[in-house]
Amino acid sequence: MVIADRLRAPVIGIGLLLSAITAPCFAFDTQNEVKEDSSPFALFKFGFSAYKNGHKDEAVKALRFAAEKGHQGANWKLARMYAEGDGVKEDDYQAYKMFEQVIREGADQGTQNESYVADALVALAGYLKRGIPNSPVEANPNAARDLYMQAASNFGDSDAQFELGKMLMKGEGGQSNPNQAARWFRLAAQKGNAGAQAMLGNLLFQAGKTVRGLAMMTAALEHASKQDRAWIGDIQEQAFSISDEADRRTAMVLAEDIIKTGDF
Repeated sequence: MVIADRLRAPVIGIGLLLSAITAPCFAFDTQNEVKEDSSPFALFKFGFSAYKNGHKDEAVKALRFAAEKGHQGANWKLARMYAEGDGVKEDDYQAYKMFEQVIREGADQGTQNESYVADALVALAGYLKRGIPNSPVEANPNAARDLYMQAASNFGDSDAQFELGKMLMKGEGGQSNPNQAARWFRLAAQKGNAGAQAMLGNLLFQAGKTVRGLAMMTAALEHASKQDRAWIGDIQEQAFSISDEADRRTAMVLAEDIIKTGDF
């Protein structure tokens, strides 16, 4: 079980700040009506269904009741909604406290709760890496690195492996270790993490493995998220600009093969 005492950051109030709800039941779909005294799982299932159908007010109510009754998935989903301002007003500190509660509860091996805890560790690490303005949560790179390590090692989370690799490259939260960074990038890349694929490709390119590195960056750019396309495109274009024509052509052929096979 992950212990939140390792976070090394001041936190005020661990309990969820859940508002009182006076409605006796939820009924966006009368065939799936549930009541306040329904089981945690029934409330979570209803809340998730309401969310998917665009009834976010009803989703929040049901998820809050499920979270109050100890449903870890409901707590995690609410935290995500607060972190993203999705159906509720964005509140990073509220999300932080909810993610911390998910981590405190831990997860038995092989259960769905493992994914909740892993994601919560990554979310908390991100908050601790940069801090949360106007809250007690100050930037703490050392603690962030520890949390990424937990998620990367204990749960094999590719986002954690990628973020940990970046911190190891830059020496954030501890000493720099490019060799360890490359190891984490490779593990994340094998799971389809486009950022890790691009970073690993760039490392290979810088090490003189021009064709392989350029091909990996090109393949990563092809399926990167909108958020990652800008920076991956920048390093790929820079590598292209200093490569000769023969290497470029060979890299393009190899990139197509990588995209088809997924073999990084």
